[in-house]
Amino acid sequence: RWALVAVVLVLMLTGCAAPAAEEEAAEYVMQNLNKPIVSFMQGFVMGGGVGVGCHVATRIVGETTQIAMPECGIGLVPDVGGSRLLAQAPGQLGAYLGLTAARIRAGDAIRAGFADLFVPEDRWPSLIANLCEGMDISMLSGEAHPFDSELAAQQSEIDSLFGDTLAATVAALETADSDFAAGVLKSIRRNSPLAMAATLTMLDQLRGQTDIKSALRLEYRFTSRAMEHADFLEGIRAQIIDRDRNPTWRKTIDDITPEDVAMMLAPLGAKELTFEEEQS
Repeated sequence: RWALVAVVLVLMLTGCAAPAAEEEAAEYVMQNLNKPIVSFMQGFVMGGGVGVGCHVATRIVGETTQIAMPECGIGLVPDVGGSRLLAQAPGQLGAYLGLTAARIRAGDAIRAGFADLFVPEDRWPSLIANLCEGMDISMLSGEAHPFDSELAAQQSEIDSLFGDTLAATVAALETADSDFAAGVLKSIRRNSPLAMAATLTMLDQLRGQTDIKSALRLEYRFTSRAMEHADFLEGIRAQIIDRDRNPTWRKTIDDITPEDVAMMLAPLGAKELTFEEEQS
């Protein structure tokens, strides 16, 4: 039996600010804590909510769960370790979720690797009480397969549409003849081109890696430069301050170059994100 089970309730969490080094480091601590953590993700779990709820031992979703990584819509890249989760998703699901900010429910969350079990929410109070009393985490039960997953039916089309670069992805979407592709293209055209291009590069670099530190470093490199060199301030203006939902991004999709992305993801030298064991 476990000596301690920490239960995290992720309720209506959203994230819209560029993270500090302390926040990124906290995600690393949560993944590597030597005590098991169970997260119960209810309602909207977006951005920072993913950081709190999706890097722990067991991640539970229910009927109301909606998970998304909406950062590209405000000029950021998926952060708080979200890029690692996206990079590990089957096929091109990570690119789809990162670039479109699509919201996914329980079945799709399990399929994409953001959750482990579906448990009806009316069972949560008793389950939490049992965990707090010392219930072995291995006794948790629920639906662990990607049931009722819309993404399962769309997987092959998503894989064919999303390429290694933003330009290639947009070109494939423009020539595709489906309502799904048209909707995806509309979503992508709303978001920051620089953030989306950087996201694709990050996912490519992180694919196959399990260490969250690499993801956190890449994310921090971008977000530490986001106000001065990227679209974060304009994204916040359009979405939060003026709320006109009409951002004027620095560059168009056609204007983005590999050099633009490389600059945003370049090492930070003395300001590079470090972790406790590297500082000791």
